[in-house]
Amino acid sequence: MKLQNLAIMGMLFGGSLFTSCAQKSPYNNSDFEIKAIQVTHETDLGVTIWELAVNGHAGATVPKAVGQLDGAPVLGYVFPTSLQPTDVGFNATAGIVALALTSHPDFDDTPLWDENSDTVFDNDGVIWHPHWVVLTEDKRVAGGLSVKQFKKADETVVLPPTNPGMPMYMDSPGYPVLTKNEIIKVVVPDYRINNRINFTYDGVTAFMKVNTSVDDMPMLGVYEVFSIASGDLSLPYIVK
Repeated sequence: MKLQNLAIMGMLFGGSLFTSCAQKSPYNNSDFEIKAIQVTHETDLGVTIWELAVNGHAGATVPKAVGQLDGAPVLGYVFPTSLQPTDVGFNATAGIVALALTSHPDFDDTPLWDENSDTVFDNDGVIWHPHWVVLTEDKRVAGGLSVKQFKKADETVVLPPTNPGMPMYMDSPGYPVLTKNEIIKVVVPDYRINNRINFTYDGVTAFMKVNTSVDDMPMLGVYEVFSIASGDLSLPYIVK
């Protein structure tokens, strides 16, 4: 699996990820310009704290609603990792496991969680929240990546019980996401990542879009990459 992930990365290095300009969004600003990234392990608490700092104000820019699911914009602060899909509750499958902090006002994909604390569980998609996803190379979209899909009838697929019920390798784990000034952070319990604290990671900010109408396009694809912490998506950072 690790060799497969490295092969995917290799294809992205020289591929469309760094030339993703065919369908630019209006959201490419300093709120998505990465200046620092880190994951730290707090042994006493049994958690890792994932932090991404930008030149602007983290989380201040959110997508403008389009009023429907098809074509709905999604913004993300994303941590691609060397974790395996089985570490976060999926079955073994090829791809890059990433923790994505997202905002999207047109839909809510965290049915178990009430992020804005108004006792309504399906109206807070715009609030920054986490997803585990498996990313794969996808040349159909300008950003070169999409969330891996599967057929609903595929009985080999395993998803965590907190998944939102979509035919993609996606989970809605409900970890707390905090934004303050230039930093967005999320706290992940050790047991939710198979007690793995020796993984490597990177940071990416991106514009994504939902598709429910065109069969030969991904359901959730990356259309523009704003910033990459390492510059080359090589996952060079280690947990401190």
